[in-house]
Amino acid sequence: MRLIKQSILQRDGSGSATVLPEDPEDMWHLYNLIRPNDLLRASAIRRITNETATGSTASRRVTLNLLIRVKSTDFDAQASQLHVSGQVAEENQYVKLGGHHTLDLELHRNLTLEKAEGWDSIALGILQDALDQTKKAEMFAVVMQEGLANICLITEHQTVLKTTVEVKMPGKRSNFRGEHDKAQDKFFRTTLDTLLRQIDLSDPKPLLLVSPGFTASSFQAFIKQTATQTNNKPLRDFLPQVLTAHASSGHLHSLNEALASQAVKARLKDTKYMRETALMDKLMEMIRKDDGRAWYGHKEVTKAVEKGAVGRGGGVLLISNALFRSHDLNTRRKWVGLVDRVRDMEGGEVRVLSSEHESGKRLEGLGNVAAILTFPLLNLEEDDEDGDEDDGSGLEEGTNGVN
Repeated sequence: MRLIKQSILQRDGSGSATVLPEDPEDMWHLYNLIRPNDLLRASAIRRITNETATGSTASRRVTLNLLIRVKSTDFDAQASQLHVSGQVAEENQYVKLGGHHTLDLELHRNLTLEKAEGWDSIALGILQDALDQTKKAEMFAVVMQEGLANICLITEHQTVLKTTVEVKMPGKRSNFRGEHDKAQDKFFRTTLDTLLRQIDLSDPKPLLLVSPGFTASSFQAFIKQTATQTNNKPLRDFLPQVLTAHASSGHLHSLNEALASQAVKARLKDTKYMRETALMDKLMEMIRKDDGRAWYGHKEVTKAVEKGAVGRGGGVLLISNALFRSHDLNTRRKWVGLVDRVRDMEGGEVRVLSSEHESGKRLEGLGNVAAILTFPLLNLEEDDEDGDEDDGSGLEEGTNGVN
């Protein structure tokens, strides 16, 4: 994403930012950034119907620069499409004030966003992440089985299915006629050609090949053979970045199986994805020990922060970005305040996990918020008598042990 213009005041977070989304990942950032009651300005196409003096009607499409007060957002992760609905906040000759409209945000078209309650630390952090060009692709993955290959892009924030390759494969009994080998060669060739259209070999990222059986290792050998036969130096140099892993199927959901293996974790340990996975592994292990050093749930984590146990010296707050998409302003403020206190006042580490990644989905099972403490605290759920009152967060109470 490119910043076109920014006029955000540091003292109160008022103002707006004009940005240009340049790739599908930017739509994910905008989905997390745009909230109800924000003001959004973007180009739109509306069909205008005019009635002539004779009573007939004629319609035409008009491109407008519309300002709407946001009511809701709809994000299609696979297509990376973001639709924002709201009421027109600035009248013009074609639309009336208060009329309803849905803006279909598109790549390579400017948009301007003004936050209704100002740009808090979370919103500014999302904006900075989106503008940081180094925080894009972490790695590619091909989840495959005979005749099927799902090519995925794994970024810091989500796993995106880029395309699927399907080639009809004859049964292996046809191999005496060479039919199976020919079909497999066609499948591998089509998959490699499709993959190379996605990967920039001048700045390659790791490539993980995942499959049941020997499909992944056979495809890895095919890549090596192709690089040698075609004397493709960039492809040859890319080969050390290619690794294989086993999974139960070639469907997309099997990717998490491969990412959980120790061999893959070791090879990809320097990626943000794997660092967060390792942090979740550490949290779960500490929860199993039940020694008061790890807690989850809003009330318990909040109490731990208030007691100064999530600060310098190893304190870590893990929180899902799903919580910052809350439509309730007071609820969102609670989470922002918790993050600010840990990071700015207590000196602890804050990890905002993506709800679209495996680590974020695991955190969701713990109520979307958890903490690793610098010193043990016991019986936080019994710390006060009002612990059973509803805090409006919509989350179940946490604990420091797992049933």
